[in-house]
Amino acid sequence: MFARRLFDFPSVGWQHPFADLEHMSRQMDRLTRAVTGRPGINWLSARVFPAVNLTEDKDKYYVRAELPGIKADALDIQVVGRNLTITGERTIPSEGENIRYHRKEREAGKFSRVIGMPGDIDADQVNAQMVNGMLTVTIAKSEASKPKQITVN
Repeated sequence: MFARRLFDFPSVGWQHPFADLEHMSRQMDRLTRAVTGRPGINWLSARVFPAVNLTEDKDKYYVRAELPGIKADALDIQVVGRNLTITGERTIPSEGENIRYHRKEREAGKFSRVIGMPGDIDADQVNAQMVNGMLTVTIAKSEASKPKQITVN
């Protein structure tokens, strides 16, 4: 009972299932701001951009990245070792000087993602294609990393 009065946690009554967790998160955010003097963590801006899927088949790896509104010539794609790096900048047009936001979830700025491949790759056989904001990078597996059929004599 003492902890509940001191920290106002956990609460009693009908709420959505994660209300207490959200309350605790807000309290920790306030504590962090008080101790460090810095603004708290903004969970929306902590998302990883761009969202990426990495798949493979027998011969290739496929990296698909969602990059809406970004032109293909604004991207820098590099392969070094077993890593693919996608770098670019997302710009959002200004909406005016006297605008007051009610919700702002789209962030602008530079981004860079490094995606590690699960096996060795052939850096000479990399192809990138952008269609309707979806970047698909196809990377050939190195011959050494491909499975080989062994015949038993």
